[in-house]
Amino acid sequence: MIFPRDFWWGAATAAYQIEGAVAEGGRVPSIWDTFAAQPGRIDNGDTGARATDHYHRFADDVELMASLGLSAYRFSVAWPRAANLDFYDRLVDALLARGIRPVATLYHWDLPQWVEEGGGWTNRDTAYRFADHAAVVGAKLGDRVAMWHTLNEPWCSAFLGYGIGVHAPGRRADPFPAVHHLLLAHGLAVPALRSASPGSAVGIALNAGTVRPVTDAPADVDAARRIDGLLNRIFFDPLFRGAYPADVVTDTEAVTDWGFVRDGDLATISAPLDAVGVNYYQPDLVGAAAAPVDDGSPYPTGGRVVHHPVPGPVTDMGWAIDPTGLRDMLLRVTRDYGPIPVYVTENGAAFADTVVDGAVHDAARIDYLRGHLAAAHEALSAGVDLRGYFAWSLLDNFEWAFGYGKRFGLVHVDYATFTRTPKDSALWYRDVIARGGL
Repeated sequence: MIFPRDFWWGAATAAYQIEGAVAEGGRVPSIWDTFAAQPGRIDNGDTGARATDHYHRFADDVELMASLGLSAYRFSVAWPRAANLDFYDRLVDALLARGIRPVATLYHWDLPQWVEEGGGWTNRDTAYRFADHAAVVGAKLGDRVAMWHTLNEPWCSAFLGYGIGVHAPGRRADPFPAVHHLLLAHGLAVPALRSASPGSAVGIALNAGTVRPVTDAPADVDAARRIDGLLNRIFFDPLFRGAYPADVVTDTEAVTDWGFVRDGDLATISAPLDAVGVNYYQPDLVGAAAAPVDDGSPYPTGGRVVHHPVPGPVTDMGWAIDPTGLRDMLLRVTRDYGPIPVYVTENGAAFADTVVDGAVHDAARIDYLRGHLAAAHEALSAGVDLRGYFAWSLLDNFEWAFGYGKRFGLVHVDYATFTRTPKDSALWYRDVIARGGL
């Protein structure tokens, strides 16, 4: 299974999860600093204050990337560091010096706390502040960044951050204004980036999910339609069709009035893109509830939908391992939204890794990556314009509400010493890159 010669072989990270140095270089507090400081919010009371110390060790980390043969590296620019972007200036230069394409995400969940205090993503003004941020970052880095992603997984920001409050900022509110303002922020950022960074590709990274009904019964099929609408189409349709799905608007009219959508917004949101990023980890298996339920999901479905466990092996997160979901999602994006270039911008698995005699033997992760790369190749062979693949994650890191207890990295990090140890999966991925495929 050989991929195209110009295929982007990458790995991905996020600023708050790896950088640390939260009080250095002019950085101001983010919503994750505030959230993590609240008792009971993060497993073991962890915070991202030190993370993996990438802020101080980025040069060594870039050398590590080069040793693995990466041709692209996806990182995020912390909005709380907007007053001093010199760190990213040095990072981008180091990447280019080693022949690695810089792929920058403008928002990976670390909203400045002062913006949240003004209403955060429930406030329309935040979209305009984000556009200003995009212009500033674009002016600093735009001559060297190969691709921009405006947002990473806006679903998580809206539904987990505001809908049920299990992510920062951790407050319960109507999530639909946040959905819209995130998308509006994206739309406003696109022309700002094109102006500041001509020649760079501009896209967005969405946590697209393959939603399947637990049976073919009409009620279960309708449950899958509802979840697909709230997970996928609520983002893809405005971006690529210039409208919110009519059934989603109808399904949610009891909880929001959609009055926050103003004339001209959808034209702004649907500005043409150069590519779309798909983040995939597991499929969703859902069905109709026999009686009103609260299964802990953030979906406002009136208790009509219940999530079912997917049969088969799972990761340390309890997430089902099913590569067919990636194949089906890539095919679906191309079928429903046209032949736009697609990148797998995140794909990976957490396992309970340990260092034994200086090595980490993570055979389960190798199996996971092999299966998902094979699925990606199936989609490529079936006509998907797949341009690249980014493993999540380069390094073990601060895994949001799970703290340091879940390890996704190709590279093991000792959180006491910050020692990096490439796992067997990193060496396997290096060889895949050298071959150009499986």
